[in-house]
Amino acid sequence: MLVDIVPVGSVPAEVKRAASTALRSVYDCDVTVNDSQSVPTGAYDSGRNQYCAETFIQLAERVGRGEKNIAITPHDLFYRRRNYVFGLAYLDGSGSVVSTYRLQTSSDGGFSNKSSSEIFENRVRKEIVHEIGHTYGLEHCDNNRCVMNFSPTVREVDIKEENLCGSCQRLIH
Repeated sequence: MLVDIVPVGSVPAEVKRAASTALRSVYDCDVTVNDSQSVPTGAYDSGRNQYCAETFIQLAERVGRGEKNIAITPHDLFYRRRNYVFGLAYLDGSGSVVSTYRLQTSSDGGFSNKSSSEIFENRVRKEIVHEIGHTYGLEHCDNNRCVMNFSPTVREVDIKEENLCGSCQRLIH
């Protein structure tokens, strides 16, 4: 299985590295990093001052070279009526997206003594693994330690682990 990471906008090398490492470790897949793309035309919603997540998925599906393709962007994303999303993927689809915009708060709520860059990279890794999980057909998991747990805030992202729980792991093998 090849997963192609498609950076959209200015994505730092450490974010791309964290994403590739996490995908390789959890899914044992090959990972490539595509050329940086510009924001898709029509993605920006001036009324919301945010970008439509679905346009980034379509871009990833169009330019990605993998069986699974994930866009990573520093831009703030929304989906339908939600205020914001960390990421979005279609169940069993080939495309997905993760936004680092709201993962960058400096603290993890006092869970650890990790540096803000370490906390940020952990969040990126978890969200990348989460969205690719959806493309493998995984739905949200009730186990709050499982990476497939629904995480509407960074606090929930910080609580969960980077790995799939046993139940979710069995569903993809």
